[in-house]
Amino acid sequence: MNAPATMRAAVVETHDAPFRIATISRPEPSPGQVLVRVAASGVNPLDLKIHAGAAAHARHPVPAILGLDLAGTVEALGPGVTGWRIGDEVYGMTGGVGGNQGSLAEYQAADADLLAPKPTNVSMREAASLPLVAITAWEGLVDRAHVGPGQRVLVQGGAGGVGQVAIQIARALGAQVFATGSAASCAVITQRGATFIDYHAETVTDYVERHTAGSGFDLVYDTVGGATLDASFAAVRRFGHVVSALGWGTHALAPLSFRAGTYSGVFTLLPLLTGEGRAHHGEILRAVTQLVEAGQLAPHLDRRSFGLDTVDQAYHAIKTGSARGKIVISLGSCQRAPKSPQLWAFKIPWPAGSVRIGDQPAV
Repeated sequence: MNAPATMRAAVVETHDAPFRIATISRPEPSPGQVLVRVAASGVNPLDLKIHAGAAAHARHPVPAILGLDLAGTVEALGPGVTGWRIGDEVYGMTGGVGGNQGSLAEYQAADADLLAPKPTNVSMREAASLPLVAITAWEGLVDRAHVGPGQRVLVQGGAGGVGQVAIQIARALGAQVFATGSAASCAVITQRGATFIDYHAETVTDYVERHTAGSGFDLVYDTVGGATLDASFAAVRRFGHVVSALGWGTHALAPLSFRAGTYSGVFTLLPLLTGEGRAHHGEILRAVTQLVEAGQLAPHLDRRSFGLDTVDQAYHAIKTGSARGKIVISLGSCQRAPKSPQLWAFKIPWPAGSVRIGDQPAV
């Protein structure tokens, strides 16, 4: 193994503070892990909540290296790892929460079960944009709701990261897809293959009548939460199913109950926080790789380029709503080295049991 003994990383010392670029010790893969040379780190709105210390279900002790999603190359294998080879290109949702080192670093020791082969027809940056949103969409549509051919599926918030992927997965599995959004998101939603519904211009009753003759949708995937989840209960057909990735709060179940409908919640972080179900995340991403390589699922990236030295700017772009697609941080050889490298003396703590899990958190 030719990996250096140190690496550059974006470290946040206190919640909601600017990132500092540090040179720290490179991790070694433990049993069941692989060392990944990180090429790109996807940035999600959830990363901003973790950075701010604002997500009770996604605590990350500081000082910390954030970053939930990565794409990169296997550099070394930990004891007991047999499914990967050095040089394999991989992607996954592998850390950045619950005391697990994230992907805003040149190297990450990642659980081998969380990884999947990177799709061969997309770049590292494009691959790094997918894991969290694709896993969240898949768990709701496939694992919980068992989406299938001929179903009428409504995606609430179709222009968001999860929403865009959910549209594409549902269509790939044979469903007829509709998606809500504002007038400004019409183009994005229709480009993904869904029938656009302007939720400002139509009531739930209106669009249910127009698109389903009043019977309701077979499956509703809520990616927005709050009042939109209540609207989802009113939009589903009798014996239909509602899934939400943002299903906390207080909601009246009567509209769903009177339709004899069912509900499922999605908590994408659970395997990272508890260790349970990690292999399934890898399985989901293997299926996603097949969809991407078949041309049935395409990532949507913001055109701007960000690196370790501009992580704060990348986070600001999401915070201010200026992102036009997924923000991705590029790492590795394409990033310049600092003029005066500083080897930080402290060790970044990853204490076990430091995360408080909420009842129904956001992804």
